Amino acid sequence: MNILTEGHLYTLAPFEPGEHQQLQFIHKVPTHPGSTELETKANGTTNEEVLEVLIDRMKYLQAKFPCKENACCITHLEEALMWLEKRTRDRVKRNVEGKQLA
Repeated sequence: MNILTEGHLYTLAPFEPGEHQQLQFIHKVPTHPGSTELETKANGTTNEEVLEVLIDRMKYLQAKFPCKENACCITHLEEALMWLEKRTRDRVKRNVEGKQLA
């Protein structure tokens, strides 16, 4: 992994020799200095989406090569996703989702 833009853009090394891949997360910035409203600087994915991909992949691997470690990994990935989804629900309830607050 190589960080291109901290927190937002990464280059991922391939397992076997070949081209690197980029992973772009959504990058939002204030609409103007001092604003809590955000606009998209770079479109990309979310932590939740990446976790869903990892959960799907681990379930696929678990079906082919079952082991305790895979099962534990799936449980913890699902727990991480649950916490991120709870955070979003809480932010929506507080009407602060999509805003940058100090």
